[in-house]
Amino acid sequence: MDFAKLMSAHIKKGKQPPPTESSEKKYLKRSEVEAQRQAAYRAEQEAAEEAKQDRITQKRKVEEDEAAREEQRREKRRRLAEESRRRREEEEEEEERRRRKRLGLPDLPPKKKDGEEDGTPIPEDEDIPDEELVAKLRALDEPAVLFGETHKQQLKRYKKRIGADNLKAIMTDGPIPTTLQLVPEKDMKVDLKVPKDKEGRIFLFRQLASYFTMVLKEWDITLAQRAPEIKSSYQGKQAHAAMVQARENMRPLFKKLEKYDLSDTILEPVTEIVHAAQERRYVDANDGYLRLSIGKAAWPIGVTMVGIHERSAREKLHESDKNAAHIMSDESTRKWLQSIKRCLSFAQTRWPPYDQLQLMG
Repeated sequence: MDFAKLMSAHIKKGKQPPPTESSEKKYLKRSEVEAQRQAAYRAEQEAAEEAKQDRITQKRKVEEDEAAREEQRREKRRRLAEESRRRREEEEEEEERRRRKRLGLPDLPPKKKDGEEDGTPIPEDEDIPDEELVAKLRALDEPAVLFGETHKQQLKRYKKRIGADNLKAIMTDGPIPTTLQLVPEKDMKVDLKVPKDKEGRIFLFRQLASYFTMVLKEWDITLAQRAPEIKSSYQGKQAHAAMVQARENMRPLFKKLEKYDLSDTILEPVTEIVHAAQERRYVDANDGYLRLSIGKAAWPIGVTMVGIHERSAREKLHESDKNAAHIMSDESTRKWLQSIKRCLSFAQTRWPPYDQLQLMG
C-alpha cells in the first residue's frame, strides 16, 4: 500500500466533523427516566379514563333506551286499562239502562264528564282568595296546589284539614290550629272540680286547649333558642323529633275539645293533671297521669273461680270504667296520653317546682 495514500486518508479522517449525538443514548439521566415513566403513566391513565367514560356513556344510553321502552310499555298498559275500564263502565251503564227500562224506572241521569264539578256555587262568605288560600295551606304544611286541583277542591281540602264545619271558623295560629277561642294566661288556671253546666264545661275545654297550646309554644321556642351545634347533634335532633311527635299526637285531643266530646272519666283526670302542673306539683301530676293511663282496676291474675264459691274481692274485677286503663282504649288515646306526659316533662324544666321533691324522675 502506498504510504502517501495512507497518510492522505488519515488526514481526511481527522478533518471530518465529530459525529452528532444519537437519538438513542447509551446512558440516560435519572430525571429523564422518571420523566419518561410519568409520561407513560399519564398516557395510560388518560386511555383508561377515556375507556371508562366510553363505557359509562354506553351504559347510560342503554339505560335511557330501556327506560324509554319501559315508559312506552307502561303508557300502553295504562291506555289499555283505561280503555277496558271505559268499555266495562259503558256496558254496565247500558245494562242498567235496559234494566230500568224493563222495570219501568226512570232513566239514569246524564253522566258527568271527567274533571267536571257539580254546579253548586261557593258561598261568598266562605270563599277565600287564591293568594290567601295558598298562604293558609302552606302554613298548615300542606301542598299549595295539587295536580289538576281546582279552587273549589282547594277550599274543600283546607276545610278538611282544619276540621271545621265551615270556612268561617276562626282558626288560631298556634302549634295546633283550633277553632276554640283561647283564653289569656291569667285565666288558664283550672279548678280541680269539673263543672256540670254547659257554659262551665265549654270554658274548661278552652282552658285546657290554651294551656297545652302555651306549653307547646314554649317548647318550640326553647328548642329554637339552642346553639347550632346542639341542634345539629343527634340528641338535639331527637329532642326536636319528640316535640314534633308530641304536637302531632295531641291533635285528636284538640279535636275532642273542639267538639266537647270528652267523657268525665277522662276529663276529670286530665283536669287534675293540668291543675297539679299549673301549681308546679309535677309528682302529683305524674300520679294523675298514671291513674289515667294504667288505671286502678283490679287485674285478674291466676284462678278467679274455683268450685261454686266466688273468691274474695272478685266483684272488683267488674267495676265501672272509672278506674279502667284508658291507655289501652285505642292507639289514638294512647298517643295523646303519652304526649301529655312529655308536656309535663318539659314543663318541669321550663317552670321548675317550688319544692324540689316535686320533680319527676
